[in-house]
Amino acid sequence: AERAYSDEEVSSIAKALGHEALAGTADKPGVLNPSDLRFPNEPARHKLLDIVGDLALTGRFIQGHVLAARPGHAANVEFAKVLAKAIKAQEDLPDFRLDRPSLMDINEISATLPHRYPFLLVDRIMDMDDRSITGVKNVTMNEPFFQGHFPDNPVMPGVLQVEAMAQVGGIFALSTVEDPENYSTYFMKIDGVKFKQKVLPGDSVVFHLTLMSPIRRGLVNMKGRAYVRGALVSEAEMLAQVVRDRAPQD
Repeated sequence: AERAYSDEEVSSIAKALGHEALAGTADKPGVLNPSDLRFPNEPARHKLLDIVGDLALTGRFIQGHVLAARPGHAANVEFAKVLAKAIKAQEDLPDFRLDRPSLMDINEISATLPHRYPFLLVDRIMDMDDRSITGVKNVTMNEPFFQGHFPDNPVMPGVLQVEAMAQVGGIFALSTVEDPENYSTYFMKIDGVKFKQKVLPGDSVVFHLTLMSPIRRGLVNMKGRAYVRGALVSEAEMLAQVVRDRAPQD
């Protein structure tokens, strides 16, 4: 209690809480409780346990320092939602280290994708599992599109960033069939395309794509993000279909 309460107010509070009486003093600020406190700082301990329990809703072990002023379950839960969203965003980031062996080099990529110069826009595949893939495009001044986009101000076209992203996703899609050399992937839909920063000569673009739903009937729906030096430069949601339309090699 932050102020003194009259006997009538204390009785009303006790009745509202389903108790006959409350222990404590009503004539000055203090603690009103159905029983005596087990510890001098029991209210603070209670609030602390509330915070620990509510933050468990994030589903993660949290190692950190939390400062809370007059916390309650509603505020704790809202904070847990914000924290869970931030944790998920951090977990979705790819491994940006490029000084490590590739999972697939350019020769293996060329054996999987039908694209060729000047439209093969993936140089390395770094990681791939059953729901995501990470690839790299090293952008140099020798890219043919820089001749016209733009003279004296070279910027990688956004549509080619999306194409490179799609090619990385295509490698993931083709990895789900036994004979990928006989299949192609084709765009069906692109949504939520956003460009955040320019991509310039000398940049290494890291593309990270994550499966948004299970693959059914050859339909692959992925969320893709492109990063340069850890900063997001573009993103898109893509739907493609895997089609068997390439003649088997003798």
